[in-house]
Amino acid sequence: MTPLRFVATMGGIGLLRPAPGSWGSALVLPLALLGPGACLALALLLALLGLWAVDRLLATDRGADPGWVVIDEGAGQLLALAALPPEPTGWGILLAFLLFRLFDVTKPGPVGWADRQHGPVGVMLDDILAGALVAGLLLLLRLAWPGLPL
Repeated sequence: MTPLRFVATMGGIGLLRPAPGSWGSALVLPLALLGPGACLALALLLALLGLWAVDRLLATDRGADPGWVVIDEGAGQLLALAALPPEPTGWGILLAFLLFRLFDVTKPGPVGWADRQHGPVGVMLDDILAGALVAGLLLLLRLAWPGLPL
């Protein structure tokens, strides 16, 4: 496996079947235990690494969005996890995962728009926007119900 594919598949996770995006999202879930700041920093790192790798992998086919590229799911999921409290519960992590997968699959509003874009930014942006929307929703839940065990 080339270094670019290793990065894009997050160590080969994107090659698992079925549902490689779900596997990519699940891979980063334990990182929620590091806290919101670490999740934000790691989301940024994966987004930058993903743009770099996908830009080179899609050099000859800018319209492609291969299913085995899951670094975008990792970045988006980390962004969603960053909205959880510093010591999240298993329920909070599960909710962040399920909402992220729902938004990634159904592609509401801006997520769908981003999914229709081409090139590395299009590949990465839909998942980052899905993660941002989920993060916003989780933060609203935390504000509305401060005692909610997330």
